[in-house]
Amino acid sequence: MTNVLTSPDGTPASSLAFGTMQFGGRADETASRAMFEAAVAAGVNHFDTAYVYNDGASETLLGSMPGDRRDSLIIATKAAYTGGGTRDNILTSFDVSRRRLGMDMVDLLYMHRFDPDTDLHETMEALAELKEAGKIRYIGVSNYAAWQVVKAISIADKFGITVDILQPMYNLVKRQAEVEILPMCADMGVACAPYSPLGGGLLTGKYVTGDAGRLTEDDRYAARYGPDWMHEAAKGLSAIAEETGTRAATLAVAWAARHPMGPTPIISARSAEQLAPSLDAMAFEMDDALYARLSALSPTPPPATDRLEEQE
Repeated sequence: MTNVLTSPDGTPASSLAFGTMQFGGRADETASRAMFEAAVAAGVNHFDTAYVYNDGASETLLGSMPGDRRDSLIIATKAAYTGGGTRDNILTSFDVSRRRLGMDMVDLLYMHRFDPDTDLHETMEALAELKEAGKIRYIGVSNYAAWQVVKAISIADKFGITVDILQPMYNLVKRQAEVEILPMCADMGVACAPYSPLGGGLLTGKYVTGDAGRLTEDDRYAARYGPDWMHEAAKGLSAIAEETGTRAATLAVAWAARHPMGPTPIISARSAEQLAPSLDAMAFEMDDALYARLSALSPTPPPATDRLEEQE
């Protein structure tokens, strides 16, 4: 059974999480607070930030928002993206994160990426130290391959802790997680909060009409979502959205959440208006036929063993 995270007062994690990467960057304080309030009003109680986001502005802004609602929320951050998985880097960056957030305890701390140069025993021992001290409640890993998560789970057990959640990339045109990551999460009881359900904005349909956005402003995203077939899939998604009277972003987020493993997609935006279609996915009922139709817009990744003749 997949792990279900809860807030300090026992409220289960919402079916969507909200990522605050834009707080203090493309979204100023007013826009950030409007998005936070819209997310809470829609039933979201899981909020995600990171040490590296906007030089700390994301953590600082998010920390100012919960008020007396703090105990009903799940607040997640990540250890420093640079510096690796050493004990010193984890403890030092997390101490800064706690100060920025203004919180003695942060519900969830992720390792932001796998560090091949640091023994995972050192990493897990540092996380165990934080949990034992009551400074964190859950432990997560981000951008880990399935084998890296399983290795981390095995080592974590030596220190009496668990790896509770994984944060991979996953959307309609980035489906590698279906091969091993999502099945591993289901089998090992690890929760999954995939990021980029909108594919950097590709799956909102705005690039179909020639609008600007992250794919035109950020070379990394332009390369990540550059292949022509991805843009064709986005056009197909927009056509189905128009046909069904739904917005493309709503369908994209609902599709990511619909995987049988039960992931919790992390949605984000620059404004409350831009966020609204993603929030609508919380109440959108996607039947098997629509799920299959959307899935057919992009290639199903081959199985891990490459035995294509056994693929359903």
